[in-house]
Amino acid sequence: MTKNENQFEEPEIIYIPDEEGNEEEFEVIMKFEVDGSEHKYMMVVPLESDNEEEDEVYAFRYEEEGDDLKLYTIEDEEEWNIVEETFNTLLGELDESDED
Repeated sequence: MTKNENQFEEPEIIYIPDEEGNEEEFEVIMKFEVDGSEHKYMMVVPLESDNEEEDEVYAFRYEEEGDDLKLYTIEDEEEWNIVEETFNTLLGELDESDED
């Protein structure tokens, strides 16, 4: 598979209930693991947004059990900082590879 073919993959869509139990659609933009941790993380953006310029990115710790996906909010500030730093590093690496 060449690099260009990779860009046309179908986006992974997940459904996350809001506070009222209504399911909202989110696109998974990245999944990754943090060095020194057995946890897995995903970054998602809402599919329907009022303002595309200010798309908010959400991070979750997740576990997969067969077809079940369990999401956990990241409430620990130290864990959040590690996840944010890893995400920014990976994003930087993606930007660099796009320039090649």
